[in-house]
Amino acid sequence: MADTGPKVSLKQRVTDELKEFAISAAYLCVCFCAISYFKFAILQAHDVAFAPFGFAAAKALICAKFMSLGHMAHLGDRYQKVALIWPTLHKSVVFLVLLLLLDTAEEVIVGLLHSRPIIASLAEVSGGTLDQLIARSVLGFLILLPFFALRELGHVVGEHTLLRLYFEPRRSNHSTTGDARD
Repeated sequence: MADTGPKVSLKQRVTDELKEFAISAAYLCVCFCAISYFKFAILQAHDVAFAPFGFAAAKALICAKFMSLGHMAHLGDRYQKVALIWPTLHKSVVFLVLLLLLDTAEEVIVGLLHSRPIIASLAEVSGGTLDQLIARSVLGFLILLPFFALRELGHVVGEHTLLRLYFEPRRSNHSTTGDARD
């Protein structure tokens, strides 16, 4: 059996998983709160009370946990040797389907806890109308797309390199010979 590299300690694996969870949760929280604020602004213009920000944060934590479980199960790990667009699109769609399925399961469980028939709970998924389901799916895809694009890019160039590229000042793009590069 070939050695695949140094063994990672349990403490390091737990630390890495918690860091990944925190990043996912923070990203999703910002996105979900932005969507909630948009919905709040629209409803407020029509004098409808709506304040779901705590719900958006809780939903972000739940979705981040399910995304972590999906990553641990290697969900969507396909197309690793092709252009980055393909694994990015694939993972975005696969995880969108996962989150929609979990949203459906959540509605059914909440419905059962409130003694509603399963069919009535299914009718409430993503707001209850086909238009809301489509809108939520498109928004979900648009949220997941940059998340997985950066994640896949990090796999290719290395996480430390990606962080350095985003958070360290750039060096001059001009060569010592005076060539300017755009």
